[in-house]
Amino acid sequence: MIPRYQRILFYTLAVMTLLLAAFTIRERQKAQEHITAINSAMPYVAPVDAQTESVTLDLANDADGTILSALRDAALPKEPSLRAHALLERLFSEYNLPDSPHPLTTSPAVDDVFLLTPPVSPNAPADLPHGQLAVVNLRAAFADAHPSGVLVEVLTLQSIVGTLHANLPQIAQVRFLVDGQQRETLAGHADLTHAYPAVDTAATLLQPTHPIEHRQ
Repeated sequence: MIPRYQRILFYTLAVMTLLLAAFTIRERQKAQEHITAINSAMPYVAPVDAQTESVTLDLANDADGTILSALRDAALPKEPSLRAHALLERLFSEYNLPDSPHPLTTSPAVDDVFLLTPPVSPNAPADLPHGQLAVVNLRAAFADAHPSGVLVEVLTLQSIVGTLHANLPQIAQVRFLVDGQQRETLAGHADLTHAYPAVDTAATLLQPTHPIEHRQ
């Protein structure tokens, strides 16, 4: 015969197990209801209207240290910032190809591109270009894995700047961040502390302009 205290212990454990199961099921239901409520409250986001068109990419060549303009097809949205981002994604897809003359890591390079119109100070240098400022926010993983060297780093910046200039003429300057923060160099050499003028880098040597702070 089973002792009385063992029967009490058994029934107690059985009741606790049932209560725990009921509690778990209820919490799961509450979590599902919460997720459903959030999804119902979120507005529908329409897909980006991207159309395939011919664009100009300023492509770098490590062998001879040059930038060559080339036409490629790309699906670009109409909104300028998204357009700039998609344009650079198309550019870096060229550098991911096995036979690329400027091979780079296959990880995503650009996180965001912001187009800003800074106010022009009366005391700004006369040679400071006027127009929009493109802030290219690079991913840290890309910058950390980028080949180190003056030429290869400068060619990457030239390629970005020249491609933006060729397709978005309203951009006057380009500045680079890494994970939203200022970084001194791309991979130890190319200067990221200053803005660069948006120029045809296939024909013009890329040099930093005055610091952005001079525009404020």
